[in-house]
Amino acid sequence: MQRLLLTVDKLSTRVGQLFAWLIVALTGLITWEVLSRKLLDAPHAWAFDAQIMGYGVLFMMAGAYTLAKRGHVRGDVLYGFFPVRLQATIDLVLYLAFFLPGAVAMVWAGWDYARESWLIREHSTITVDGPPLYPFKAFIPVAGALLLLQGLVEIARCVVALRHGAWPQRQEDVEEVDVEKLKEMVHVKDEDLAALDEVVARKEHEEVRP
Repeated sequence: MQRLLLTVDKLSTRVGQLFAWLIVALTGLITWEVLSRKLLDAPHAWAFDAQIMGYGVLFMMAGAYTLAKRGHVRGDVLYGFFPVRLQATIDLVLYLAFFLPGAVAMVWAGWDYARESWLIREHSTITVDGPPLYPFKAFIPVAGALLLLQGLVEIARCVVALRHGAWPQRQEDVEEVDVEKLKEMVHVKDEDLAALDEVVARKEHEEVRP
């Protein structure tokens, strides 16, 4: 079971990291369009649509990755103080009542949107010669399926936590800097930092004194 959960975590992570490169592409596209518009007086009507679609794909395809890393917005003010089994109960109820219907609807409706768009070879109508929309809409059911798969994994984790009283392991990824762990890695003690602060304060006082 644990191996299966981590495999899905790894899939969501790899997909999220892959589509994160769209940030670089979007930055380049926007920079090029601004320079082209301002310096060369040669704007491109399709650039606005391309930017919206690129960000939309990034947003959708990062959903499963964010869920796998517990990165979605949540109220941890009280939740973090609850015992594991109570946390798992709350999560399980919310997943079953709200997440699953939403994820299934995203896959179901997204498939219809994408299919119809591909059948008519839909193009954007924001501009006269808008870019094609059907490749963009094809990502809707794919993103929904990945999100649903990761959601089922999170539900399984809730069940495991209810049974064992502890959350199962997750796929490791980039995390915020842990100051205490960083100090252990570089062999720095609190006394050393305090002494350094005293030296800096002394030098500042000497510089201010006439």
